[in-house]
Amino acid sequence: MSTGPSFCILPQRGVLVVGGEERHSFLQGLISNSIAPVAAGGVVHAALLTPQGKFLHEFFVVAWGEQVVLEAEAERRADLHARLAYFRLRAKVTLAVAEAEDRVVAVVFGLGAAEALAVAAQAAQQVRPLAEGVAYRDPRLAEAGVRLIGSRSCLEETLSAAGCREAAPQAYDRWRLTLGLPDGSRDMVVERSGILECGFEELNGVDFNKGCYVGQEVITRSKYRGVLKKRLMPVAIDGPVPDPGTPLWLEEREAGEMRSAVEGIGLAVLWLDALAEAQRTARPIHTGSTRLTPRPPEWMILPSGP
Repeated sequence: MSTGPSFCILPQRGVLVVGGEERHSFLQGLISNSIAPVAAGGVVHAALLTPQGKFLHEFFVVAWGEQVVLEAEAERRADLHARLAYFRLRAKVTLAVAEAEDRVVAVVFGLGAAEALAVAAQAAQQVRPLAEGVAYRDPRLAEAGVRLIGSRSCLEETLSAAGCREAAPQAYDRWRLTLGLPDGSRDMVVERSGILECGFEELNGVDFNKGCYVGQEVITRSKYRGVLKKRLMPVAIDGPVPDPGTPLWLEEREAGEMRSAVEGIGLAVLWLDALAEAQRTARPIHTGSTRLTPRPPEWMILPSGP
């Protein structure tokens, strides 16, 4: 990992703007997390789900003056816009996809990231206003770094003043993969993945005390019945990097499926019984000639017994 603050522009992330006097109540009835911190001027991470509780979109919900911005997957914003518009009905809400140059997304990561961006003393869900943008600590995990949204000129000036050095996109990928942080549909399969198996409870992406939202009944039942059978987690990779979607094996039984990766580290969905057997017997999970060693992060809560 890097030993100091670095930054990456994230072209794969973009912004959808939600305006109107009912923007908070509108989102509150749809997303997995409570909108209360955003209504107070802050930020949360959340998901939009199918009625069956499966993943559709993930995004950061950020207060921005009289608007709320959703920092989401850039190439899927049209779909997110359409899905939100379906529920708008007569709500006093506006929806707009922001132009790329007006709302650039960047991340600062590594030791000293929060201090460099002057957000270390802020509460985890607070937003720091910039001249033409905002900065906020990633609410999922303190080590995840600081995210910024704004005009390109604003971000360039802010990052230069903070003394951050630009890193290749692969460097941030390695950072988030080691921490076990999924990146939208690269790691979660649309209409198939469950958000609890992808860490949304531990990573502050779901509120079990808020009112109803799309998919809420399934998510609540999954939590209180303890029915998770698989988890998305980091794996150390020894050998050629498997493509996303590649089946993984523990001897002759299927153990899981590969997600995004860089050389040496990636994310994989692993069946918990296969994970337990691999740990008990010290047998490797593999695909072809590649061996994969599970590296559950400290934040992840796994079953403690058989």
